[in-house]
Amino acid sequence: MSKSLKRVRAALEAAGLDPQIRETELARTAVDAANAVDCDVDQIVKSIIFLGETSGKAILFLTAGGNRVNPDKAATVAGEPLGKADAALIRAQTGFAIGGVSPVGHLNPIRAFLDPRLTTFDQVWAAAGTPHHVFPVSPAQLIEMTAAQLAVFT
Repeated sequence: MSKSLKRVRAALEAAGLDPQIRETELARTAVDAANAVDCDVDQIVKSIIFLGETSGKAILFLTAGGNRVNPDKAATVAGEPLGKADAALIRAQTGFAIGGVSPVGHLNPIRAFLDPRLTTFDQVWAAAGTPHHVFPVSPAQLIEMTAAQLAVFT
């Protein structure tokens, strides 16, 4: 089991959840992940990371699989200009590689915002630290674990 997957499992257990991590052939895209677990594409939690240009820190936007983050709205929500987060920043801040960034189990605390569309489902699916693993969670549990603020940024 990879270090990333172990961190996600530990974060889920620490939150009092029974980790039901599912291995998939590939879950790099929301469509791939939705097909793998047989759910609506909007039930897939995409972890999109931007660089806060004022703070110099990564900022996490958790959005429904069918939605796209609007950079201008996201910057307004974050309260600072946003730039592209490169792979090195993402790895240093979260401990995850692009394509498998989980909303939980980060190496360092990260500010997070959540797309309200995700709250319309009883269950959503998120990356579990690799491009081949996902886990189910209720939106309420996801908000609690990530301390994400609900915000409109799509």
